Formats: sequence, C-alpha cells, structure tokens
Amino acid sequence: MSIVKLNNNGVKNATAFGSITGLGSMVFIKKLTASSSSTLSFVDGASSVVLDNTYKEYLFTFNNIHPATNGAAFTFQANASGGSGYNETITSTQFQAYHKEDGSASGINYNNGGDQANGTGFQRLNGNIRNDNDASGAGYLHIFNPSSTTFVKHFIAYMGEPEDGSPTPLASLHTAGYFNTTSALDEFQFKMDSGNIDAGDICLYGIA
Repeated sequence: MSIVKLNNNGVKNATAFGSITGLGSMVFIKKLTASSSSTLSFVDGASSVVLDNTYKEYLFTFNNIHPATNGAAFTFQANASGGSGYNETITSTQFQAYHKEDGSASGINYNNGGDQANGTGFQRLNGNIRNDNDASGAGYLHIFNPSSTTFVKHFIAYMGEPEDGSPTPLASLHTAGYFNTTSALDEFQFKMDSGNIDAGDICLYGIA
C-alpha cells in the first residue's frame, strides 16, 4: 500500500512507513500483563522500564482491561523522582459520551466523579466497567515530558468500555489534566478503585 506525505517540498510517495523521514517513531518499552493483580507499576530503571528524559512523550495503551469487581473504575497515579506513596497532586477534567445497547438512551455529560482539583488520589480513567466474561475496557494515556523539572506534567487519556447498567451502556470517556509539580515523574501505577485487575495488559511506549 502506498501512502502520501505532504510537506513544503510537495508530495512524496512511499511504499512503507519506514521509508518516510522526518516523522517521530513510537518505541516499545515494556508490557505488563495482569492476572488477578492488585496493581501494575512502571518504575524507571526497573525491569527494563524507561521513564526519563530519553523521550519527551510517553504512551500507555490498555488492552482488554477486565475488573474482578463489577462496576470498578480503572485508575492511575505517579511518584516524583525519589518519592513514594503514589500521591502526586493532580488537577483534571473528564467528560463522557454514552449509548445504551437497546438505543433507549444516549448523551454527553461532564463526569463530576472523574475530576480532581489539586487532589492526591488515583485519577479515574473510566466509569465503571462491567465484569461479564466478554466485557473489558480499552484505551490509552499520553504523558508529556514527565522528566521536566521546569513545567507541570500534562496528560490526556481516552477509554471506552461497556459499563454496569441495564441495558448496558457503552461509554466513551475522555480525561485531561496535569500533575501540579515541577519535579520529574519516573514511576506510574495502575489499579482498579475496587478489587483487582483480573486480566488485560498495559504497554508502555516512548515517542521519539
């Protein structure tokens, strides 16, 4: 398949992504797989994890996150370099779109339960995932320049999942915020707000 790149010099055809120059690349760093896990943690320098100034943007992808507890929310927090407790200060906002399976209701709304105002709790990334055998959540989280010691650390996230309810609503949740610290962040932890992460995997990439 041929793709086209537009630039100031005109149009350039390429037959493979690798043949296009001047574009950033996504570099795989680490995959963690849940198996009735209370937490999944990515720590710079441990188990081949890189979370330093090697990259200015990091991407976490979430695949088939399945909660042990019905209606649990998937959450995350961070530690500053040398810190502990996963309790950095966060300001965030979240909204969701939903549509029930039978078409009986749909809408878009601000999610008051998904925001923080200089809070130190774990940030919710979704609503309340069903734990039926075929249900799971999926999405991604971008962290921008976490090693900066000058600026706060911005993040944006998206997750979709079938939520607890009857009939089941499919929800699409969008979250944005920042860690209100100028300290470098080098540890990130993920967990459900109730019970374990029954299954699923999280992959970490660096954006070059």
